[in-house]
Amino acid sequence: MSNVELDQLRDRVDELNVELLKLINERARLVQEIGRVKETQGVFRYDPVRERSMLDIIKENNDGPFQNSTVEHIFKEIFKAGLELQKDDHSKALLVSRKKKPEDTIVEVKGEKLGHGIPQLIFGPCAVESYEQVAAVAASIKEKGLKFMRGGAYKPRTSPYDFQGLGIEGLKILKRVADEYDLAVISEIVSPADIEKAVDYIDVIQIGARNMQNFELLKAAGAVNKPVLLKRGLAATIEEFINAAEYIMSQGNGQIILCERGIRTYERATRNTLDISAVPILKQETHLPVLVDVTHSTGRRDLLLPMAKAALAVGADGVMAEVHPDPAVALSDSAQQMNIDQFNAFYKEIQASNLVRV
Repeated sequence: MSNVELDQLRDRVDELNVELLKLINERARLVQEIGRVKETQGVFRYDPVRERSMLDIIKENNDGPFQNSTVEHIFKEIFKAGLELQKDDHSKALLVSRKKKPEDTIVEVKGEKLGHGIPQLIFGPCAVESYEQVAAVAASIKEKGLKFMRGGAYKPRTSPYDFQGLGIEGLKILKRVADEYDLAVISEIVSPADIEKAVDYIDVIQIGARNMQNFELLKAAGAVNKPVLLKRGLAATIEEFINAAEYIMSQGNGQIILCERGIRTYERATRNTLDISAVPILKQETHLPVLVDVTHSTGRRDLLLPMAKAALAVGADGVMAEVHPDPAVALSDSAQQMNIDQFNAFYKEIQASNLVRV
């Protein structure tokens, strides 16, 4: 074969490459349109029956030289790329996405702001046990000039025999203490049925890790005009976490605060593994404030300070940690809560770090 003939064949291959590219892009545009139609109909994007039917037709029309297995592999990659294209289109449309809203969302709670560039420090007991217990912590929070307090009235626990919280009585204690010390209160709600009455007692509805994908609870929280602090599930991907926030915002409530609280890995040295990289990723992918709960992510009070510094250093909008007047007798999670003296030392170290304006 002469060089002229070889060049002619190569030129024809180049022409076919361009033709294939045009056809693949034309197919991609059709797939995008199909994805948009499916979304309006509420139909799941991936249809394995349809994919199998297309592959069968393609193989029936295959006259070589590629074997059917090779042809099937090639077209499966094309199908996969088309499905990813539909997925990317859907992601761009998310209300919580930074692409949808480039500017930061600032959540205001009782005159205090989250997400405006000045990190907030949020402390309080794991569980509300009594008025005296909560008031003792609130007094220490107040004297430091801090404005937020957390406390659990409903406690979803791994064992059904563990302390489950005081329920509505716990919310009433939180409300009383918040009014006396002029604090904004964050507390977890575990049932959609409790949302309506809870809004009268707390300033921020917390949805905990175990309920991150309780979609009815997410929708109920999205239907009220009250800020929502959403914690990442203990085995949730960042994508799943973002979509859980979308459930809330899709109902009309844009006052959402994300909270990284550690994920479950094989590591046993800590209660969970703090995914510190989630903070900058969430800040890039969404416009929502991002907090880090250093207590539940580590389960160890001796690690609270370095983890808090790490969270603030990577851009977290705030840090949450647990404080109890006497952790040794706490009804839940005694090993991870600071006492008042430890809380004072923690706060002084954070002040000295220059990572937060206090």
